[in-house]
Amino acid sequence: MDNGKKISPVGESWSEYRKKHYTVEEIAENDLMVKLVGEIIKARKENHISQRELEDMTGVKQSVIARMESGKTDPQLSTILKLLVSMGKTLTIVPLELAEK
Repeated sequence: MDNGKKISPVGESWSEYRKKHYTVEEIAENDLMVKLVGEIIKARKENHISQRELEDMTGVKQSVIARMESGKTDPQLSTILKLLVSMGKTLTIVPLELAEK
């Protein structure tokens, strides 16, 4: 079936796929989670803290931290807060427009 659209030999780009299969809200939520987890990883590495040490500091299992950092789990807010507080960080709520800058 030829609808006139050229199809890439490797398929559509991730950006095209996301726009086609996810709502704007789902994309925004995913982007926020990626950014949040990225900041947790950055804070952990800047403080030279291993996942095992973070487990000792917070009581959050190393395996849970690893799954969260790899995107294999959707962490609870209480888990995120435990990790942030233990590294001297906080969570701030700002309008999306400000967060995107």
